[in-house]
Amino acid sequence: MKHLHTFLLLLLIIINQSVAQDFSQISLTDMIYDDGIHSVELYRSGYPFSFPVITLNSSEKLVLAFDNLSDDSPYYKYTFIHCTHDWQPDGMNQIEYLDGFMEDELTEYGYSFNTITPYTHYSLSFPSDMMRITKSGNYILFVYDDTQDNPVLTRRFVVQEPVVADIAATVKQASDVTYMYQRQEVDFIAYTGAYSIRNPAQYLHATILQNGRWDKAIMGLRYRSGKPGEYNFDYDDNSNAFDGGSEFRTFDTKSLKYNGTRIVSVGYQNKENRAYVLEDLARPFGPYVSGNTANGKCYYKTEDFEGENREEYVKTYFTLRTEYSMEGGKAYVFGELTDWRILPEAQLHYNQQIDSWETSLFLKQGFYNYQYVWVPNKKKDVIDETYIEGNHWETNNEYIIFLYLQEEGTSYDRLIGFKTLKMSD
Repeated sequence: MKHLHTFLLLLLIIINQSVAQDFSQISLTDMIYDDGIHSVELYRSGYPFSFPVITLNSSEKLVLAFDNLSDDSPYYKYTFIHCTHDWQPDGMNQIEYLDGFMEDELTEYGYSFNTITPYTHYSLSFPSDMMRITKSGNYILFVYDDTQDNPVLTRRFVVQEPVVADIAATVKQASDVTYMYQRQEVDFIAYTGAYSIRNPAQYLHATILQNGRWDKAIMGLRYRSGKPGEYNFDYDDNSNAFDGGSEFRTFDTKSLKYNGTRIVSVGYQNKENRAYVLEDLARPFGPYVSGNTANGKCYYKTEDFEGENREEYVKTYFTLRTEYSMEGGKAYVFGELTDWRILPEAQLHYNQQIDSWETSLFLKQGFYNYQYVWVPNKKKDVIDETYIEGNHWETNNEYIIFLYLQEEGTSYDRLIGFKTLKMSD
């Protein structure tokens, strides 16, 4: 009877695991669901500015880090969700792409020390021996408080095959003469000799990402011409073209004892740290100005004290002066500092006394890239970085090319190619 009871219990576990889970309560994007969560990072271990990609069956790790500014003591857990090449649910059961546990706990955390704003800093290195990834492709890292009905955050990452296709790529001025001074074209050839692709027109897809912005990603791109083992993605019709935009703006709050780069004033007022960024000028019609930026990224650091979790949170003020109409839409501060999303608190508001637009964000000490974007009232799903910043084909943007293959007889998209390049390459 005891053996029968054990067998039935194991059978019940297997049946439960074999049922596809419902993740409809979350968005399969980079999202924060808890207002207390700030300063989220996800990168390859040892490379803080890197895109979150690891190789299947390798020793490579990804690192998740974030702060909780609330007073509660949550019990964080996490799991992984496999997605299609265009970030849709693919219907796979977790036991098909995970080996070991289906969820695990976040156990690494530390408390801020002597900061005006107290916070708890969490970190996670994965995958682990307790929860191994067995398939390549697109993944969502899903963090939740105790149960999956209490989502905390989601983050996209990718796992590439151990043997990847060679991708020969270039970024150049757009071929379409109508946009040749505003847009950049990403042309590439994929050499897939390691893979036998029987129906590439149906099962081979490419994605191009500019500066980490998934809202602008070109997904589901099909090859234009090719032969077995060699597929050409060289288009002349803007299918693989992006607005160039302009170089990102920067500021530096690594110290609150002196004014960092493009900071005109720092101080302490009303029980909070404050920093004022140098006034910005709108530049939609000016010439291209080169610059060495991090393409919208940021990193967190303090130079005022040594030790972990000593970074302060700073109310950071932005001011934008324009010489043209700002009617018909809304302007926002934008970049990794806003999680690459349109946030209500990042919206600029007009101050008649100084004839400029203003806003402030509560940011952790560090080095930041940012830009101003425009969201038209009639097209609220459009994030336009050219209306305020200008548009130039020379801008040194960063691009990532992903190559996906769904082999016949399988139900998921493998990541068989990954290539990073810049306009200057």
